Amino acid sequence: MVSARIERLRSRFPAAGIDALVVTSSANRRYLTGFTGSAGTVVITPDQALLLVDFRYVEQASRQAPAFRVVRYDEVFQALGEQLGALGVRRVGFEAEHVTVAQMAKLREAAPVEWVATERLVEDVRAIKDAEELALIEEAVALADRCFEHILPQLKPGVTEREVAWRMEVFMREQGAEGLAFPTIVASGPNGAMPHARPTDRPLSAGEFVTLDFGCVWKGYCSDMTRTVFLGEPTPRHRELYDLVLRAQETGVSAVRPGRTGREVDAAARQVIADAGYGEAFGHGLGHGVGLEVHEEVPRLSTRSQTVLAPGMVTSVEPGVYLPGWGGIRIEDLVVVTEDGCRVLTKSPKQLLCLPV
Repeated sequence: MVSARIERLRSRFPAAGIDALVVTSSANRRYLTGFTGSAGTVVITPDQALLLVDFRYVEQASRQAPAFRVVRYDEVFQALGEQLGALGVRRVGFEAEHVTVAQMAKLREAAPVEWVATERLVEDVRAIKDAEELALIEEAVALADRCFEHILPQLKPGVTEREVAWRMEVFMREQGAEGLAFPTIVASGPNGAMPHARPTDRPLSAGEFVTLDFGCVWKGYCSDMTRTVFLGEPTPRHRELYDLVLRAQETGVSAVRPGRTGREVDAAARQVIADAGYGEAFGHGLGHGVGLEVHEEVPRLSTRSQTVLAPGMVTSVEPGVYLPGWGGIRIEDLVVVTEDGCRVLTKSPKQLLCLPV
């Protein structure tokens, strides 16, 4: 798998106008090498693959990255300059989105090559998940599904948002997760009007929605799902708005297929909410890529995205309606683009769950 990823990356060198690429992003480094250490620099040329690490990681890198020549360094910029000089490369790409101004100055000082800013070279390769990656994402999604089933009986009036979030984290970690994909969102009542609300000491109350947005990391890969449930018996307005978001979410899922742009998929779901008069209450994009990172730029489902969907891409589909002072509703699945549409990875029920109080 690693060799295939490297070759896919090398195939992009001519269009980028480079004969080598220096990779410093931690997620990109792991993707290309399999190395899980916290520090290291990758150098890829048309016929060489190097992984530069310090003393702490020499043995680990040798075990985890057998396709790479492992180079130990004492000072990374000096070692990088020496290796680039020995390789005889002239136009060297760097990851513009991951290199600071200070680091760029050190790179120029260490290696008198022509440095070429590149954007998303590795990320665009990462956007198409291989079979191994999809299997790991599905494991992460399945664990999140089990967490949702686990927490439902514990959603009772009087339990705080913070307590719910902690119980969910404990469950996922005890089930083998490496950690959280992102800080868990538990938003009850009016707090649900904030799409990225953080759990507070507010107790859950009867007669309110509770939005749970969460995910875990399984062997490096992330899951991300959202469900909104109701404590007690909902009013007609609660049911009306929930059904609206559910229709938009299902419309968005149905719109995911190869050849569609992220903008077109976003528009399909957004139109459902706009036609009901709540367009202003849905202010974020419909979805984002998920993989080694929980928010990946490719693919992006939004009003401005020109990304063309292709088989193997994984994206969230997560419309919402947010009404300040009242609350909010969001429903989110992860889907993988297939040859003729998409496959929904999230299995938790989406119909409105009304929990006993």
